[in-house]
Order: sequence, then structure tokens, then C-alpha cells
Amino acid sequence: MPELLERVSIREVGPRDGLQNEAPVPVEDRVRLINALAAAGLSCIEAGSFVRAEAIPPMAGSDEVFARIDRVPGVRYTALVPNAKGAELALAARADALEVVVSASETHNRKNVNRTVGESVDEIVRVVTFAADARLPVEAVISTAFGCPYEGDVEPATVVALARRLLDVGVESICLGDTTGMATPRRVDDVLTRLDQGGLGAPEIGLHFHDTRGSGLANALTALRAGARRFDASIGGLGGCPYAPGASGNIATEDLVHMLHDMGMETGVDLEALIECALLAERIVGRTLPGQVMRAGPRTRLAS
Repeated sequence: MPELLERVSIREVGPRDGLQNEAPVPVEDRVRLINALAAAGLSCIEAGSFVRAEAIPPMAGSDEVFARIDRVPGVRYTALVPNAKGAELALAARADALEVVVSASETHNRKNVNRTVGESVDEIVRVVTFAADARLPVEAVISTAFGCPYEGDVEPATVVALARRLLDVGVESICLGDTTGMATPRRVDDVLTRLDQGGLGAPEIGLHFHDTRGSGLANALTALRAGARRFDASIGGLGGCPYAPGASGNIATEDLVHMLHDMGMETGVDLEALIECALLAERIVGRTLPGQVMRAGPRTRLAS
């Protein structure tokens, strides 16, 4: 078993991937949450997306969010973009990096963005071309990398081929998305092994796990043992997928950080401050969130 890495980087996706599944939250609350997350030590925050407001109403006003956040030196504020026009809007808003999404399964890709996988890759080429001129890094998130709610299991070879194709057209990095929580430790190991055989080692790959079936942290641990060092997580466990039935939230950032810290890993994040962020997110959306550490506290917190 490979030795575990000492440093893990976390991209906080709650302000985008999390809140896009909630009733629209006022811009001022989105800004307040992002500022709190940055103050807690998160060095990468997905702050919004530049999609049509009628397509994803909760992400309307992302330009205003980017304009109003208190930018902390060393923190990277990223944006999801669906096309070159979105990339142009993100640049105008001073996003530090871009994310694009394409599914490993044709059916989910059509449900999500009404395009074939090939058409999505063609659009990503346009985004990459624009971003290169603007010197903006682009990461491609491969959705349904561990299974599709419409097609079932996705072959690891399909994920490897798509990852290679995306890197060939100029994206800087790849993240594998467990869009509907279909991943299990065995399937995570299968995909990462095939990627490694294809020349893409786990340290080069980001992982985006959901906890839909309760295996989110187990999947993260499996990826860690394979050498992964980059993870997405969402404060309080916010999230899901509007085009994937039954897909509940991402792994909770505070739960992931709690596990990593107990394993002796560095994240640069203040766990107690992160728990306060999770409680703030819960107040903002007005419902109970699924995060566990926000409720029980860290294991080192003793009863009074």
C-alpha cells in the first residue's frame, strides 16, 4: 500500500455546485459564505458559474458575486463555464481559473447540456483557445466517471480515453466526477488503476465524490491510498445534480478535513472555522444539511 501523502488540496465547491441545487440564495449571502470559507483557510473556492440564468436560476448574479467578494491573497476563485461566451464573462468577472464539464456517458451529457460528448469536447476546445489567450487555466471535470444513472456502469477505458482526449485539446488538468454517488472503493480503484496504466497517475487527477450512498469518505480514502492529492468537497454536504435523479450532496468539506487531519495530513484549513462555515451555510439555505462533523464536532472536542 503506497504511503499516504502529507498534503492534500481541497477545492470548495459549495458556493457553486452546492447552492445551484437550492432555492436561489441572495448575492450577499453567497458573498458572505465565500468570504467565510476563504477566512477558514480554503485556498481554492468555486465561487459561481456563468450559465444562462434561466437554465440555472440559483447561479444568476455570479458576476456580482465575483465583484463583491473580499479577495484573499493566495486564494483561487474559480468559475464553471459552459462555453466560450461563459469563459468571456468569467474573465470579465476576474475569475482565477475555469472549469468545464463533459460526461463520460452520452445519455447524461445530453440530459445535462443537450449535446453529444463530441460536441461538448468541440466547445471545450473553444473555451481552451479563449482561456489560453487570457492565460486562464482550465480544468475539465468528467461527470459520471464511476457510473451513469441512465446507462449504468461506465467502462474505465471510456474514462481514460476521454481524459486523454481532453488533455490533448489543451485542458490543464482532469477531475473525475461521481455525479450520482455510484462510486464504490472498488470502482474508484479500478478507474484510477486504468488511468495509471494509461499514463495518468492518481496525483495528477482531481476527485469529486458524492455521498449519495454513504461511501463518499471511503472512496476518498481509497483514492488517497492510490496517491490522489486533490479533492472537491462541499461545505455541509451541499450539492447534488439537477439532471441526475436521487443524487444527494457532495462529501462535506468539514467531514473530509476532519478525517485528513486525524490521518496526519495537512490541508491548511482551520477545522473549527470550517464547522462555523457549515453552520452558516445551513442558516443560509434554511434546512438541515447532511454534514456529520458540523453536528457532532471533531473527535477531540470533549464534553464539558
